[in-house]
Amino acid sequence: MPDSPHILPDSRAKTARGLVAVRGVNYVPIYCANCGAPGGGVPQEAMTFVFYLCNPCCEKWGPIAGVCVEPDAVFFEKLRQAQIEEYGRILTAEEIARSLDDDSSMLSKLAREAPKGK
Repeated sequence: MPDSPHILPDSRAKTARGLVAVRGVNYVPIYCANCGAPGGGVPQEAMTFVFYLCNPCCEKWGPIAGVCVEPDAVFFEKLRQAQIEEYGRILTAEEIARSLDDDSSMLSKLAREAPKGK
C-alpha cells in the first residue's frame, strides 16, 4: 500500500527491565532504534510509545521526514544556556529537581520540549 504510514519502532524493550525509581516515578530504559545503545529512560506511566536515535545514528541517518530532530547535545547545551541566563550559573541537582516540580519554571517548560530519548 503506497499510502500507508511509515511506522517507527518503539525504543523500549518488550519486557520492562531495569526500571529506575526517581522521586516516586518509575523510568523505563530506552535504546537507540538503530544500534541498541542505551538512551536514558522515560516515565513508565506517561509513555505509550517512544522512538530514540543516539547521536551517532542520528548523524548517520539524518532527520526523519516529518519529525523534528534535535540531538541530545544540542538540547543539553540549550538547557545549560537557559540556566546561565535565568540563574547566572548551572544549578545543582537538588535545585533542578525543585525547579522541575514547578510547572511554571523555565526548566520545567524546557523539560517538556526535551527530546523524548533523555
